[in-house]
Amino acid sequence: MKSLKTLLLLSCALSSLPVLAETGTLRFGLEAQYPPFESKGPDGKLQGFDIDLGHAVCEAAKMKCDWFDTSFDGLIPALQGRKFDAINSAMNVTEKRRQAIDFTDVIYRVPSKLIAKKDSGLLPEAASLKGKHIGVLQGSIQESYAKAHWAPQGVDVVSYQDQNQIYLDLSSSRLDGTLVLAPAGQNGFLSRPDGKDYAFVGESVVDEKILGSGIAFGLRKGDDALKKSLDQAIAKVKADGVIKTLSQKYFGDIDVSVP
Repeated sequence: MKSLKTLLLLSCALSSLPVLAETGTLRFGLEAQYPPFESKGPDGKLQGFDIDLGHAVCEAAKMKCDWFDTSFDGLIPALQGRKFDAINSAMNVTEKRRQAIDFTDVIYRVPSKLIAKKDSGLLPEAASLKGKHIGVLQGSIQESYAKAHWAPQGVDVVSYQDQNQIYLDLSSSRLDGTLVLAPAGQNGFLSRPDGKDYAFVGESVVDEKILGSGIAFGLRKGDDALKKSLDQAIAKVKADGVIKTLSQKYFGDIDVSVP
């Protein structure tokens, strides 16, 4: 008969295996409030770049996709709590996040830009934004960037749990601007009637330490088998031109594909 210690060790080893090994299903976590990356259509179904990307990766890995919606700042705790297997929510790979979770290979890269009124004269610089109110998504790299570069210089950085609420407050003049991933800002605000008086102002902000090296799927520490499987599937999806095709479909002239 196996000793109690041996049984406990075996139980721990088995519990660390990804659920997909048993079910053939990859459970993705996301926040469905960030079009064109991920959102819900009028029928309640998920739609967007990351949704199509997830299905393509699952198909390449010969797995089925399942989806779990939660707030962006709750994605990493939920992943660590084993509520799903991977984060697929336009999450950039940063040094800070690597301390908590692992990532697949980088899948695509997207610039972060400031949205403000067309005639505001504002630029994505602390001196230009001093005394202004800038909305950012809570838990995002844009929040980290704004708090590191702008807040100490007198910029009021306001964090929200919902990017759509930021757009509402921006169009109601309660905010002077918002720092966002460029395609999300274009699709979610600038292309809509309430965004007609607004535009991207200045160049993309740059800080690889904070903003990261690109977007990838977030994984639990030690899920090496899952990482290997997903990296192989991602490589196939890239080689088949799927990322470039989806980039054209959702972002137009903004090419987010990487080699």
